[in-house]
Amino acid sequence: QVQLVESGGGSVQSGGSLRLTCLASTATFGDLRLAWFRQAPGREREAVASIGRSPIRNYGDSVRGRFTISRDNAKNTLFLEMTSLKPEDTAMYYCAASPPDRPWFPLSPNTYTYWGQGTQVTVSS
Repeated sequence: QVQLVESGGGSVQSGGSLRLTCLASTATFGDLRLAWFRQAPGREREAVASIGRSPIRNYGDSVRGRFTISRDNAKNTLFLEMTSLKPEDTAMYYCAASPPDRPWFPLSPNTYTYWGQGTQVTVSS
């Protein structure tokens, strides 16, 4: 079982930046494939970014060039650096993890077994 706890959300103005953090409770963090998803009220869950065991990264079209996903295996931590934030980035952001024994489709939510509770990001114009 893997527990994920997100932090770092908040309210910012358009053009601002935030850094989200996801701390995982597991001894095998380095084996996990990880991702950030987001969901706004009334909308489907959307893939933001993913990162594999090797530093292969994938990004959703709406955030590519503005957001950066990274991981620190020594600290069991996943990050999401968000810059040039827009009002349409407003959503609950979720950290997700996929164990190494499953097929991995980086930006598909069905790939991920473990989910955090989410952290709210609000961007005002």
